[in-house]
Amino acid sequence: MKSYWIRPESGKTVLELRDAPAPEPGPGQLLVRMRAAGLNRGELIVGHSVKAGGAAKAAGGEGAGEIAKLGEGVTGFKAGERVMGRCSGAFAEYALMDAREAMAIPKRLSWEEAASVPLVFCVVHDMLVAQGKLRAGEWLLVAGISSGVGVAALQTGKALGAKVIGTSGSQEKLDKLKILGLDLGIRTRGGDFAEGVMKATGGKGVNLVVNNVGGSVFAETIRALAYEGRHATVGYVDGVLKSEIDLEALHTKRLTLFGVSNRLRTAEQRAVTVRGFAADILPFVADGRIKPLVDRVYSFAELPAAKDYMESNAHLGKIAVTLPA
Repeated sequence: MKSYWIRPESGKTVLELRDAPAPEPGPGQLLVRMRAAGLNRGELIVGHSVKAGGAAKAAGGEGAGEIAKLGEGVTGFKAGERVMGRCSGAFAEYALMDAREAMAIPKRLSWEEAASVPLVFCVVHDMLVAQGKLRAGEWLLVAGISSGVGVAALQTGKALGAKVIGTSGSQEKLDKLKILGLDLGIRTRGGDFAEGVMKATGGKGVNLVVNNVGGSVFAETIRALAYEGRHATVGYVDGVLKSEIDLEALHTKRLTLFGVSNRLRTAEQRAVTVRGFAADILPFVADGRIKPLVDRVYSFAELPAAKDYMESNAHLGKIAVTLPA
């Protein structure tokens, strides 16, 4: 089968198309004939999941396709069923998926839309519901709202009844997100938005922050939080991994700070998040209240071009690649 691999080279990442044998599903696994896969920035940046000087690894972290074969002990699925989920090596004709992370695809979703759901929306469930405890009527601030995770956070926040503020360096992107319910867009690439947030919230601040950007805006997101506010750190596309923290604000405002990552989680811990997403958020996707935003679709052969487009920061939402039937 055809399969893309990714390796670090001179501070960047390079994709290689290889011929590899189709994998065999082990106990608890599904072999999936991939029909589409989603791109994720974190996978393609050296220093995140790809380590400088490390060996090449199978590329792709989420996708959608048809079940080709069931591993031992798998129940609740059948061959030919449409499924989506997080999986290693998704940029390939066949990939293995842990049955605990596989989800039946809602009928209204295309392959490309389904492939754009599993990773970002499970992460968003972790941030907004499981840890963030976002409630209807509360304020949510998303720093770097035009990313895949950012748009999914906006859509999920609105579905939960929250009011959403987002930051982006592009006014055009902010304008487009108003259609999805963005209450306030603040055009900025730096840490200069707390004043605007405070004005919009009547001086109280936001109840939950999603920080996609990193250390360069961390101090400002702390300033933007309300009493008993919660702060989720999910990315650092700015490459800034350290920041000072206002201990007085942390102390007096009784803030909660938490990180969101799957890197050190067990398979069962990841599966718990999938089940939570399936119960709390997937119904919004199934009935159309949430429609995954796919900016652009590339063919499988065009994956390197899709990666270049993602790195240009021109996209809004997700980028997907399709595989031939």
